[in-house]
Amino acid sequence: NLLGEGVLSASLIPVYARLRAEERNPEAEQVANAVLGLLALTTSVVVLLGMLGAGPLTDLIAPGFSGEKRELTVRLVRLLFPGAGLFVLSAWCLGILNSHRRFLLSYAAPVIWNVAIILIVIATASGRDEGGIALMAATGSVVGAALQVLVQLPTVVNVLGRIRPSLDVASSQVRTVIRNFGPVFVGRGVVQISAYVDSVLASLLGTGAVTGLA
Repeated sequence: NLLGEGVLSASLIPVYARLRAEERNPEAEQVANAVLGLLALTTSVVVLLGMLGAGPLTDLIAPGFSGEKRELTVRLVRLLFPGAGLFVLSAWCLGILNSHRRFLLSYAAPVIWNVAIILIVIATASGRDEGGIALMAATGSVVGAALQVLVQLPTVVNVLGRIRPSLDVASSQVRTVIRNFGPVFVGRGVVQISAYVDSVLASLLGTGAVTGLA
């Protein structure tokens, strides 16, 4: 939520679209690739930390979970984190495509995510308990997130020219994107505080309360 669609679109699209409108295509390409590189690096670190710290993170977000429920939640958190990272990369694809007025594909791509979850659960649910089905649904979520990125990449390559991630922050345009990112990130973070409190309280209630809240 903090690194994905809304924040990224608000910071990247204005700069990238302006450069395209001014026919400064090489600079636009440089900005897109630099943002991709920075996102990939940041997201990789967050995903790695999330997977390694799935246990403490679960205790922080859902302190009311214990026993088998906690253990299952830890496994789900560890499994879902790579999918969350892929969603951030999908948001980058969406930002590029929207800047080129290619709206259909980026907003239809999530359908593939849903289909992947449904098909994997249908194919593997037989004979599994609720925990096993949840793990298969989480696996489907990660597979679907990867497909959501892959289905957009050919069109992104077509409109962008080439994808070559970099960590070039020397460009003033890249620094503008980073400056734009900060306030939107903080604003979205304030909203997440409320969601965090809700999750903590729901975890202290009966089974299903967190799901009902979501």
